[in-house]
Amino acid sequence: MIIKGKVHKFSDDINTDDIIAAKYLVSTDARELGKHCMETIRPDFTQAVSPGDIIVAGNNFGCGSSREHAPLAIKGCGISAVIAKSFAAIFFRNAINIGLPFLESGDVDKINDGDTIEIDLTTGAINNITQSKQYKTQAFPEFLQQIVESGGLINWVRKQKVS
Repeated sequence: MIIKGKVHKFSDDINTDDIIAAKYLVSTDARELGKHCMETIRPDFTQAVSPGDIIVAGNNFGCGSSREHAPLAIKGCGISAVIAKSFAAIFFRNAINIGLPFLESGDVDKINDGDTIEIDLTTGAINNITQSKQYKTQAFPEFLQQIVESGGLINWVRKQKVS
């Protein structure tokens, strides 16, 4: 699985309330949530995102309260993957559930806002096309790639019942 897009860079400790404000939790529609993604910390974020873009962040991305709304909002605004130094445990579980790929990398400080990068989930290669540099991280496990390709855990389970 190859993902290519423009980087939207964030710092450490981006919490689920930053990702999607509590006042929008009345919906579970990804597109509706996506309209408000990151608006409390970057009001113009969704206007800057093109389908396929990638969030790159520091430590502890997705900390705070447990809600699938956060990765749904990210996916709903067009972001195709998140790379961070580390993730809050509940965020990566919720990201798996809705089929949003994520990678941990210690090289995020070398990636700039606006860079175009390409991620190979199968090998863990992160190619910074803008800077002509490559970084390596762990490959996204094949089982999780299947969940992402299915559009989330529920869809993956449904496919298993049919098989």
